Amino acid sequence: MRGVISLHNEPLAFRMRPKHIDEIAGQQHIIGKDTALYRMITKGHVPSMLLYGEPGIGKTSLAYAIAGTSDLPFIALNATVSGKKDVEEVVAESRITGKVILFLDEIHRFNKLQQDTLLPHVEKGSIVLIGATTENPYHDVNPAIRSRCGEILQLKRLDREDLIKLLNRAILDKERGLGKKAIQISEEQIDKIASGVNGDARKALTLLESIVSASDEEDDTVIIEDWLIDNLIGRIGLVGDNKGSHHYNLLSALQKSVRGSDVNASIFYLANLLETGDLVAVNRRLLVMAYEDIGLAAPEVGPHVLAATDAAIRLGMPEARIPLANAVIEMCLASKSNSAYKAIDAAIGAINAGKTGDIPLHLRDTHYAGSADLGHVGYQYPHATPIGSFGGWVNQQYLPDKIKDMEFFEPVLAGEEKKLAGIYERLKEFRKKK
Repeated sequence: MRGVISLHNEPLAFRMRPKHIDEIAGQQHIIGKDTALYRMITKGHVPSMLLYGEPGIGKTSLAYAIAGTSDLPFIALNATVSGKKDVEEVVAESRITGKVILFLDEIHRFNKLQQDTLLPHVEKGSIVLIGATTENPYHDVNPAIRSRCGEILQLKRLDREDLIKLLNRAILDKERGLGKKAIQISEEQIDKIASGVNGDARKALTLLESIVSASDEEDDTVIIEDWLIDNLIGRIGLVGDNKGSHHYNLLSALQKSVRGSDVNASIFYLANLLETGDLVAVNRRLLVMAYEDIGLAAPEVGPHVLAATDAAIRLGMPEARIPLANAVIEMCLASKSNSAYKAIDAAIGAINAGKTGDIPLHLRDTHYAGSADLGHVGYQYPHATPIGSFGGWVNQQYLPDKIKDMEFFEPVLAGEEKKLAGIYERLKEFRKKK
């Protein structure tokens, strides 16, 4: 479990893992020389921490670099396959060597039995826990682990410049990289690789290794050709699985982009979501958005989106993308109002706060003999009293006595809701004349 692993036949991405925190590509907001974490580690103090971020952006590399910088014994486990025996071995190692670093990948899958074995030793400091997860630690990591990790660090995708440095280092490194080979590759080609992997360092190194392996040699020099890079890059986007945190981040980004009326961003996130294959989740979110964010300002949008999502289910992918794209663009460019959404939440909040009362007697059910004996009388039928072109209306109380003057609805003066807001205000004036 512990010790030096032979680099023979190991993938390039594995061989190029940094040995010191100064070799880390990107993540300067976490481990840059002006950060507290960098100073702590270089001075010999390694705190327990959680590393959160998408695959391939450096969580494992950062853990290995921290271990290499600190010179502490380092043990790596994966929570999906490790059992209680593995944890007990870590504990035993810490008793022999003193403090050890345990890197626990997929930490959100750590079960209670494993935690119970490990946590006391993390708490007293004999084991430094570095946990890595692609899932939101505030949702998916046990609070017992979170409470013992002083740092929860969110890693970012690497930018193009960082990836270019990493690729050049791999090409020149004779010990761990590809430096023993003569490789003819242009700056433009390196830039194309860096630009085509969407911030994923592991994918960049794996792609580079594949390109070099598939390229022809002339006079002991590997010749890199553009067509091969284009062929191997393939489809790379924000696509992840359809159950993890990244999926919910995409749904959130879609809704916020529509709410912000950004057509291009909205279509981009819709495309990424459809590539995950979870059509049901996408349809559900679009329907919610039609009524939460567009609402009364453009009441026709709700039925339009419902029709589009029904069509998408009937069509299936890839044709489902067409009605859904129509729906998203219409929502982006529609007038927007959240007044109905806020009104129902305000009413629910009032109820939960105890702001309620008895239903007025004249509104209670009268469809049985004896209702009049209980006082269920006095209701005035609005349709019997026409008022202009509005229909029927009478001035009577509907809310309970204790909250008869409360208002939950605050209209937004947007689109069709302007008309509804005018009617609402006019009716309020009529009530005041009672």
